[in-house]
Amino acid sequence: MDTMRVEIVSNEQNIYSGEAKFVVVPTQTGELGIYPRHVPIMNLVRPGVVRLTVPNQEQEVLLAVSGGLLEVRPDKLTILAEVAVRSDEMDQARAEEARKNAEERLKSATDAKSTAAAEAALAAAIAELKTLDYIRSQRHK
Repeated sequence: MDTMRVEIVSNEQNIYSGEAKFVVVPTQTGELGIYPRHVPIMNLVRPGVVRLTVPNQEQEVLLAVSGGLLEVRPDKLTILAEVAVRSDEMDQARAEEARKNAEERLKSATDAKSTAAAEAALAAAIAELKTLDYIRSQRHK
């Protein structure tokens, strides 16, 4: 077995479903690299870039995640993300505007619900910006 099943889902949709040879996930304890047959683990995902090495594809599949839960089993990796966006759906100007709007909403939040919503929007925007930065850094190599 040189691949594992990968499922990445958010509240809104299934973001990625397929096979991967290697996956890098940003977790609360640092970046975690996962190959097939990895020991079972669960971890919290922090905002950042999920990178998948997919069979028969030269370029990595990149996803921005704003946080969530990671479950790894020997044959399957699952990420239940709060928000996840594929790199081909990202836009720098839109992400910057979303970050600014979320920061303003956070400053003016008056209760726990509006604070939590603003924090979630800010985490999603930051994750998207981190992914775009990663893409730019890879192009210059």
